[in-house]
Amino acid sequence: MSDKGIPVQEIGELFDMLGDKAPKIISELIQAVYSENTGRELGKATGAFYKELVDAGIPKEDALEMAKDYVRGLRDAMSSAKVHGGEHGGHGHAKHSHLGLGEAGGEADADAD
Repeated sequence: MSDKGIPVQEIGELFDMLGDKAPKIISELIQAVYSENTGRELGKATGAFYKELVDAGIPKEDALEMAKDYVRGLRDAMSSAKVHGGEHGGHGHAKHSHLGLGEAGGEADADAD
């Protein structure tokens, strides 16, 4: 296969640059998602979600399960991003207990009151 007209050197340099910068960018995104402020905002959003469900007449037990599913979905999405980004960024095994989103499916305790 001929490389006429294909800027092979430039493409190689681009991949080298991406290889150096992408892990840092992914790591910074993960840190932003797992910050204390983000955890606080997630707590507020989850609480508001739960309250809206209860106010709409959903039984408290069902609303609690739905709120847990909401947080699990976010955790799973971030875990997926962490695995893909953490391979290079060094954050693949960090626990984030302040969010109740630790490894192995840990979840925060919540009261249904």
